[in-house]
Amino acid sequence: MQVISSRRSSHGGLISVLIGAAVGAILLLGGLLVGFLTFGTPFISSFTPTGRPETAEVVAGMLAWTFALIAPSVFVIVGLARIVTVLDAIAASRPRPTPASRLARVLSDDYVAASRLRLPDGRAVPELVVGPFGVAMLAELPPAAATRHSGHAWEVRTSAGQWIPFENPLDRASRDAERVRSWFAHDDQDFLVKVYAAVVASDTTIERTSTCAVISPKQIPAWLASLPVQRSLTSARRERLIELIRETA
Repeated sequence: MQVISSRRSSHGGLISVLIGAAVGAILLLGGLLVGFLTFGTPFISSFTPTGRPETAEVVAGMLAWTFALIAPSVFVIVGLARIVTVLDAIAASRPRPTPASRLARVLSDDYVAASRLRLPDGRAVPELVVGPFGVAMLAELPPAAATRHSGHAWEVRTSAGQWIPFENPLDRASRDAERVRSWFAHDDQDFLVKVYAAVVASDTTIERTSTCAVISPKQIPAWLASLPVQRSLTSARRERLIELIRETA
């Protein structure tokens, strides 16, 4: 399966990371340099008054020694903190594998997947898979321990341990599929691509709806293969769909 990687990268975020790394490195090296000048060379001794110093000399000496003793540790601590923050930001910015992308080696070349697409209307969809059937929209649920549902009502648990209302993921997936269908129809008004919606979850108690399937991660290949082939989806139209997705990625 071909996976279309998102080209959307935050230029401002990259600049912030580079600036943060540079500031952290400067502070760390500055602290090490001041520490070396203080304890490894007689440089700071030149600020020590001799004989009967004047008040200004005493004050200048005290300030110099205070700076020399405190600055190295402060610079090193702050510099390390900035570097750690940058590393955390880099780790957090790495894209998380999506349900279909995890099966890239299992699915055949008949499928093309793209994730985290932001449609022209401004809203994003989790993942699209183009195949002989048309297009499938996949949405992965949060971890089972962080969600609960009773009938049509859903709740999600925050980091503070509180349960708050959560939009029904099946309804949202169905609406996202309709938005994707409208997006493609706007590009080619003479052709209506079939768009299917599925929520990927390991919770077997979730019931599917008439517009949204519920499948486990292992069931993705079988579900995609079970979708009926759309005969009107010619090679040219398929390539146009993929081109639109590439332009949006």
